[in-house]
Amino acid sequence: MKPRVLFVSTYPELTAMAGEISRELGVPMDIHEGGIMRDGHLYAKKREKELDVIISCGATAAAIKEIVAIPVVSVETGTVDFLNALIKAKQYGDRIGLVSYKTERLENLEYLKDVLQIDFIDFPYSNKEELERQIEDAMALEKLTVVSMGNCVLEVAAEKGLRGVLIHHSRRAVEQAVIAARNICDLGRREKERAERLKAVIDYSGEGIVAVDRDGNITTFNPAAEKIFDISASEAAGRPVSILGKDSGFDVLNGDRRQELGRLIKINNTQIVLNKVPIVVDGEQVGTVFTLQEVSRIQKLEHKVRKELYSKGLVARYRFEDILGQSSVIRETISKARKFGMTSTTVLIEGETGSGKELFAQSMHNISSRRDGPFVAINCAALPENLLESELFGYEEGAFTGAKKGGKPGLFELAHGGTIFLDEISQISPKLQSRLLRVLQEKEVLRIGGDYILNIDARVIAATNHNLYQLVQKGEFREDLFFRINVLNLRVPPLRERKEDIPILVRHLLRLANQRHGTKTADITEGGMALLKEYNWPGNVRELENFAEKMAILAESPVIDERFIRQLLEGHAVYKGEWPEGEKEGDDCIKVKIGPLRDMELQLIEAVSGRVKGDKKALAERLGISRTTLWKRLKELEDGSR
Repeated sequence: MKPRVLFVSTYPELTAMAGEISRELGVPMDIHEGGIMRDGHLYAKKREKELDVIISCGATAAAIKEIVAIPVVSVETGTVDFLNALIKAKQYGDRIGLVSYKTERLENLEYLKDVLQIDFIDFPYSNKEELERQIEDAMALEKLTVVSMGNCVLEVAAEKGLRGVLIHHSRRAVEQAVIAARNICDLGRREKERAERLKAVIDYSGEGIVAVDRDGNITTFNPAAEKIFDISASEAAGRPVSILGKDSGFDVLNGDRRQELGRLIKINNTQIVLNKVPIVVDGEQVGTVFTLQEVSRIQKLEHKVRKELYSKGLVARYRFEDILGQSSVIRETISKARKFGMTSTTVLIEGETGSGKELFAQSMHNISSRRDGPFVAINCAALPENLLESELFGYEEGAFTGAKKGGKPGLFELAHGGTIFLDEISQISPKLQSRLLRVLQEKEVLRIGGDYILNIDARVIAATNHNLYQLVQKGEFREDLFFRINVLNLRVPPLRERKEDIPILVRHLLRLANQRHGTKTADITEGGMALLKEYNWPGNVRELENFAEKMAILAESPVIDERFIRQLLEGHAVYKGEWPEGEKEGDDCIKVKIGPLRDMELQLIEAVSGRVKGDKKALAERLGISRTTLWKRLKELEDGSR
């Protein structure tokens, strides 16, 4: 935006000089020639609203300053300029009259008289009428030469028959004035932009904003505040804050520097959250700012955010209250996990398959300061290396064949401000282990095919059903990565170590199964429960859940007895510990726990994966399918198990 400058000149030479300097400095200016005697100041007043700054000199500049509200820069008259004019005037005679505006007075005039041995008479004026009177007085003196800074003065003197010499302004003085005007324009523009930005923030904020000065008078009252108080900004401006109501919490005590956050108040029968922040400058309170939010609006926004996160599957659904059990071992584990949850430190969860590792991960997220952020979970064993890499770190458009247009953010990006849960971390390839280590160390991600770094802030919770330290010793897992993720360690006990929790768990699982299938299995006899507690449940809670579903579906009476449970267990291959002849587990035979088809398929794939040491290519070959089909099947199974 170009500066809007008006230069009001008082004589032709100054007009020409201003035009040259305007072009040289690249500062566009409107130039108007006409001093105070030709109403140059009135012209400036007429143009005021379309200008940023005005430049003039002498009496004209002084007159303009009195009638406009925008900055006025005066071209200064230097001592050298004054002396040159006096020397020129002395050529016409020794009698010299200095006719100058009251603000144009040079210091040490008497000293100059002595040094130059020039006797000049001072004729100051402050308006047109006074100027004309001073010229009349000057006419009474014979052979007087008038010296002045304004061409209009000399014109009046000439009309009266007096000789005149004009004090010319130096080029440097004019340049300095133009530069000063340009700086004022730049500063004013920045201040205006800042003010407009602040106004936009205040006006369009969803929060009500009320600011008061040191005397408790309202200085700011935005549209949201108008709605809350049902008072217009024009009505509130400049009035005491007490008009907003004595019981509203807007008590501004002189010298009260207390900050209050989250106070619940009621305004016009509406619940409001009030924040009060004093403004203190150099140890003195100069005002107070209040922000107000309707409780209902906060609830709506939170609901919207949670809904969006749920729609993306980026939400932790479980809390510690959902972890059932009264055994000392589970209570100790929960207590430890609660402490871990209150931090943002990396956690490694160890536990057998089906023991509830993700349940603990989600619970720790929901108790942390990141609970309002996303919770992103991924099973590292479910995807081939290349797909896992793109899922974790994202990719740019064109990074590889089939890459989505516009690229895709990685899970670490999606987890920014929240938690990422890396299940089965032991299955990550050495290459990805290296990339993961860098992310954990540097808190930054580089997308596949990307050329810029993304800073991320995501807490990492990892889980494994393998002994990672043993894998480190075997060279199958990076030692540095192990120590990076094993900052806090949580072991989730298997079900066989907390058998006293089985009654609580099985009754809860039966209720859920009844809801899903419309069955009416109510309870289990003591003998039946004792039989369930005798079994070790190698599949842990997941196996118990499948068994409870089977009981609910097959039970012929509301109360399940010992005989019925024994029959089910005897048909349970894992419990029986017997396999048909010629089909004992070996290189060509795998034990699979009977249950839902998807669970059995996952068992099969996990078992074969273990035999090929996680090699996805070898796994696909052993299963007789392509790697793409394997990935799709794992994805389907994983989605179905959630």
